[in-house]
Amino acid sequence: MQATRQLSAAGQSIWLDNITRDLLVSGTLERYIRDLSVVGLTSNPSIFDKALRQGAAYDATLRAASRPGVAHEEVFFKLALEDITRAADLFRPIHERSAGVDGWVSLEVSPLLAADADSTLAQAKDLHAQGQRPNLFIKIPGTSDGLIAIEEAIFAGIPINITLLFSAAQYRAAADAWLRGVERRIAAGLNPNIASVASVFISRWDVAVSGKVPAALENRLGVAVAEDCYRVYSELLASPAWRRAFNAGARPQRLLFASTGTKDPKASDVLYVKNLIGALTVNTMPEGTLHAFAEHGAVGPALAADGGESAEVLGQFTRAGIDLTALAVRLQEEGAKSFVSAWQDLLGIIATKPAAAA
Repeated sequence: MQATRQLSAAGQSIWLDNITRDLLVSGTLERYIRDLSVVGLTSNPSIFDKALRQGAAYDATLRAASRPGVAHEEVFFKLALEDITRAADLFRPIHERSAGVDGWVSLEVSPLLAADADSTLAQAKDLHAQGQRPNLFIKIPGTSDGLIAIEEAIFAGIPINITLLFSAAQYRAAADAWLRGVERRIAAGLNPNIASVASVFISRWDVAVSGKVPAALENRLGVAVAEDCYRVYSELLASPAWRRAFNAGARPQRLLFASTGTKDPKASDVLYVKNLIGALTVNTMPEGTLHAFAEHGAVGPALAADGGESAEVLGQFTRAGIDLTALAVRLQEEGAKSFVSAWQDLLGIIATKPAAAA
């Protein structure tokens, strides 16, 4: 059996960490769904920034949408929603077949709103209403202001992909925000089954400490952090608060492993797939990683509910002089700034490309 099918059979969902118009028009995404067990898709400002720079696939839409008085952000969301809703329709049969577990696509709010919970919530509501798809996640970063918006969005009934999480502590705060929104819906007599995933970024940990730790610790931090997050996830699934919510009709918020493309050319190109296998989780993979795992990946042991050796490995990094708490904060801040930069570049392309294409 192909490795991606084995991974799916092990209970982990494979999502694609990419979207372009070419992927949709060429039938490539349909092939990934059919042949590589892909059951969902994520996007972010960096992905759309790259997509708009490559080729002419978006030129006609940009020319049609770019009119005097129309904000560049409005133009972007118009073309993004065209892609996202088309992908959502491709995944719709999976969404229905899995009773809403899979078949999701994700669209992120503007990263410029990261410090404004009210505006983030308003935009999340607006984008979800514009999308008009039951399998559309709105992505909100798990920053301090983002968590406020996340709780309110869940209470408002909007499915949320919580992004930019880097540690077990940040993941726990995001999961708690989701649960508070669910509990408020239960108290209000509303349907508590509001889907959510919590996306923990993995590979950036190893990039951040590369060359700063003993050779024996290279490319081990990301996996250890993920294992620690899985430990907290397993504890939450067994907690009385989560079980009460499930008993009232809620569905578990799933842990999602993001940023799983290997950055170090000396390391395995499936490092963050083969070591992060767990039922009721998601791994969202760049195309290169998806192909690599399909070609030569292997499904090994599942993640341990107690975190396995993560505590010992994390302790080794601490003893090597790495302040893991401070690094998690820095990585989240850098991730937010990176998305802002990509967003500004993206809006710049929208401002200039229509005229160039014409």
